[in-house]
Amino acid sequence: MTGTSALPDFWARRFTLGDWNTRASVRASEHTYLLPPDLEQQLETRHWFPPAFLPYLSHPSIKAAGPSVIHRLSANHLVYFLDYTTLLEHRIVNRSVETIVHDELGISIPQRMKTAALQLYTDEGFHALFSNSLAEQIAGHYGITQRPVMPQRITRLNTLLEQTPLRHKTLALFLVGFVSETIIARELLDVCRDTLVSSVQEMLRDHLTDEARHSRYFSEVFHYLWLTLNSSQRTFAAKWLVEIILVFFEVDERWLKESLHSAGLNGTCIAEILGGLTGAQAAVLRARSGAGATLQALHNAGFFDLRSNQQLFSQAGLVDG
Repeated sequence: MTGTSALPDFWARRFTLGDWNTRASVRASEHTYLLPPDLEQQLETRHWFPPAFLPYLSHPSIKAAGPSVIHRLSANHLVYFLDYTTLLEHRIVNRSVETIVHDELGISIPQRMKTAALQLYTDEGFHALFSNSLAEQIAGHYGITQRPVMPQRITRLNTLLEQTPLRHKTLALFLVGFVSETIIARELLDVCRDTLVSSVQEMLRDHLTDEARHSRYFSEVFHYLWLTLNSSQRTFAAKWLVEIILVFFEVDERWLKESLHSAGLNGTCIAEILGGLTGAQAAVLRARSGAGATLQALHNAGFFDLRSNQQLFSQAGLVDG
């Protein structure tokens, strides 16, 4: 294991969320995240969710069905995304943060790292609150009742964590949070580039402002942690990181099928759409595009200096050989 006795003083200055007291959305945002009174007018030029993230909207059957079906499918996706976000923040990310706050990782934790983790924990609770609030409003507007109790991604992550050997459990919890926070910042940045319904745009921009800081924080903590891991822990981390990253880019096939069916699409159309989105290779292609910040954080930490890690990620298709 790499010695850490000289690290805390050097690293402590890097473990902050900056001017969190005045910039975090939970402290500073004045947005109400309420659906606008001119919603129907806004939907003539705005979206619930960026069409670029929903490639199936370009299917001939959906385009032929008209704007109302497109809006409904986009709203379905947004409600699903917000429900998933609520669970992710509470059940996954904040559990990961707890490993830092409560010294569960077995390393010396600088006080600034713990303080920033508690601030981040507060942010995530607020993200869960405004995600749930907006999801309830949109679901009420459209009468969306088929909302999965547990999205597939949360189920898959929980299964991975349950399969983790006890000696690596807290490390696995941290790694899931690290991957989640480095991926979501990029995802929100891309989403916010579109013209969305005003309350959705406000909520996602507030979320992005926070998550950009969270991504940097988790990247720094991963770097700090990586320097302390022994060879067994590093081997475990490398294998688990591949699994975790790919889970984040799988499609929830069951939910999507139900969403498409609720919009009145026939079985042939649904099968065609699912066929183009599901499968291991499609997930790998999405991961290569969407996990750039995660892979860069690994690179910055010296993760790929180990040839075995480079080969592992190359074999998985996540990086070039």
